[in-house]
Amino acid sequence: MKLSLVLGVCLLSAAFGCALAVAQEYGPQSGPPPAREYPPDASPVPLDWVPPPLAELSSMAAMKENFTLDRNLLGVAAGAVPDSDAPVRQAIRKLDGVSVHTMRFNDAGIPDEGAVQAIRASYHLRGWKHVVTTADHHGSALHNATTDVWFVLDGMNVRGAVVLAETPRSLTLVTVAGNLSPVDLLHLRGHFGIPKLDEGDLHNSPVQ
Repeated sequence: MKLSLVLGVCLLSAAFGCALAVAQEYGPQSGPPPAREYPPDASPVPLDWVPPPLAELSSMAAMKENFTLDRNLLGVAAGAVPDSDAPVRQAIRKLDGVSVHTMRFNDAGIPDEGAVQAIRASYHLRGWKHVVTTADHHGSALHNATTDVWFVLDGMNVRGAVVLAETPRSLTLVTVAGNLSPVDLLHLRGHFGIPKLDEGDLHNSPVQ
């Protein structure tokens, strides 16, 4: 894999495009992600699990990509981060993996908004902490976007996070697993789909 792709995964806020190229090289799944029950004794942040409503929406998407970046690939990516971004490199090395599920729909948009709400509710039912909802309105309904973030906490450490980004014609779910401090997570803002939030934005928020 080209170093430029690895570096792109680490450094570009548009990391999804680079990560998609990586996934294509290693054989991405073009079908819907598997919808499995969440075992009670599973890892607190299973990268291979998605809420069943997401799999249902994926089956109706015009375009979709599903892939996972494992610890080995993330280690190579961390090594490509320049010394000037040492905190970012350190945070990436604490990651166990990143999974991305992205889907784009036709001009009619997301076919079932109720399914998106069910995805949000599924993380609430698992006891994940909903820390922020951001909404961007750009004048046109076609460019409106909503981003939700959930944490899995182990004491003061963050064992993982989920980012759900919705626009009228697309849906992206990013799951990040590792053993991070809140400061590490702030260093990862803008990478792997983690939004560029201010520290003050990371507060408990009710499910919308």
